[in-house]
Amino acid sequence: MTDRDVTSKAIISLVRGACDLQQQAAKQYKPVVDDILLTRCRDIRHIEHTLDGLLDFCGHEPVLRMYKELCRHYWDIDPAAAAYYVNAYREYWDSDAKEGQS
Repeated sequence: MTDRDVTSKAIISLVRGACDLQQQAAKQYKPVVDDILLTRCRDIRHIEHTLDGLLDFCGHEPVLRMYKELCRHYWDIDPAAAAYYVNAYREYWDSDAKEGQS
């Protein structure tokens, strides 16, 4: 086995691990987000803690949907804080926003 083969296998393993982690995050955050939305939770610390955790996984579409829903919910509670999270997403994930900064 060549060094290139070993490197390729290591990269594939890392990508699979990242995909698994994203799916696990979506499964674990779904009941948390659903509960916040269903109960119309107004606990700012709980909402922000959840948004902070979701942000790391917004490259995975199901997590991004939850993040957006939670931002919309938070907008009714604190528009300025919700805008902060929208901008945090754009800075971290949105390639168009990154290109505009160059």
